[in-house]
Order: sequence, then C-alpha cells, then structure tokens
Amino acid sequence: MTTYRDAGVDIDAQDQALARVKELVRSTYTDGVLSDQGSFGGMFRLPTKGLKEPVLVASADGVGTKLKVAFAAGRHDTVGQDLVNHCVND
Repeated sequence: MTTYRDAGVDIDAQDQALARVKELVRSTYTDGVLSDQGSFGGMFRLPTKGLKEPVLVASADGVGTKLKVAFAAGRHDTVGQDLVNHCVND
C-alpha cells in the first residue's frame, strides 16, 4: 500500500509549518473572518442586505494526480477545467 509519505507528502512537516505561522495568520484576521486556519475553506461574513447571515466561502485546490495522467496521455486540455471545477462551487 502506498502512503502519503511514500508519495512525497509529509503531513508532520505540514503540521509543523502551520503551527509556526498560526499566530501570524491570525494577526491578519478582520471582524468578518468566521473560520480558523485548517478549515476546509475560509469563511467570511458577507455584509449585505436582503440575505439572512450570508457567508462567503473560499478555498483553493489542485488537480492532484490527474496531472500525471495528463502527461502520460500527452493530453492536457482537461486539466484547467478540472482545476476550475475543484475551486468553484465545490
């Protein structure tokens, strides 16, 4: 079985890096921030009239191993669409 570490992903190193920047990241928060570091998406209070407690949720993602498949197939025309689909209305 392949592990994340075998694939080059070091979750412990990620956790250590996030712990080092946690307070720096929090220092940038404004009153509208509703989520903390590590959430699936960044949530922000959206001040607008006519909607009950609207929240803007933003996230970023990557196409992951689909890029390896694209290179192996010599076809990259679907990668951009996949990236947009991962990030918009997810």
